[in-house]
Amino acid sequence: MDSLMPYLPGARFLDLFAGAGGVGLEALSRGATRAVFVESDPSAFDALRRNIGALRLARQTRVVRGDVGRMLAMLGGQGERFELVFLDPPYGAGLVDATLARLGEGTVIEPSAIVIVQHFTKQPPAEAAGVLRAFRARRFGETTLTFFRAGAYDAETSGGV
Repeated sequence: MDSLMPYLPGARFLDLFAGAGGVGLEALSRGATRAVFVESDPSAFDALRRNIGALRLARQTRVVRGDVGRMLAMLGGQGERFELVFLDPPYGAGLVDATLARLGEGTVIEPSAIVIVQHFTKQPPAEAAGVLRAFRARRFGETTLTFFRAGAYDAETSGGV
């Protein structure tokens, strides 16, 4: 989250494969104005709703239950757009590239959106997907966070994330 601090104030945050919502809830605590959570697992979905209720964040959140691909299509059709997207699909499920491809269509992200993918270090995502281009990776042992930016991006002139 520290590397996203300059982008969080006022941002709309999309937390895909949200689990109990820790990442999106942290984004709200650091200045994001809205977070949408997508989760398909019933027990994780229930925990997420309880966490949002306990923190009294219902007005700043939306929780949708279902397959991420279908939910992205639904959110796009409803005109939802996000500046920041985080995805942490179950490792080994083969969902990273498919989800990036869907996000890369640009229907739910703003033109300068940042997408962060948490993945198994030994299984990096593609360098590009539609309008998204990888510009940074941070390794934490067996886990890596790969950062993508939508649209034209020059990491050397922008200062990176």
